[in-house]
Amino acid sequence: MSKKIVNTDKAPAPVGAYNQSITTGNHVFISGQIALDPATGELILDTIEEETRQVMSNLGAILEANDLGYEDIISCSVFVKDMGAYGRINEVYASYFDEATAPTRALVEVARLPKDVNIEISAIAFKNK
Repeated sequence: MSKKIVNTDKAPAPVGAYNQSITTGNHVFISGQIALDPATGELILDTIEEETRQVMSNLGAILEANDLGYEDIISCSVFVKDMGAYGRINEVYASYFDEATAPTRALVEVARLPKDVNIEISAIAFKNK
């Protein structure tokens, strides 16, 4: 099976040996996104809500580059620095999905994330088009 690499300048550029997304068959694998503003390169860390919105915006830009939307996500992995922020993160995260068709999700607390951010999210989407 072949793979197609898709990157967009509307999401933060990869800072290592990885790509923003890879499509193989009907599946799109999206690398973990943090709250980097792609226009400025600055981290958005004022509140966990704003940080989560920026992460979701970055995911959305990569989905769009693959001709997909949030409704096409089938699974997310969410990594957080503080499980105590779960409710605030979940409120923002949930606003991007219809509860009846939301993707599967794993949410785990970790000791440290890149650039000392508070949240990172990766996703798998399905192209049904």
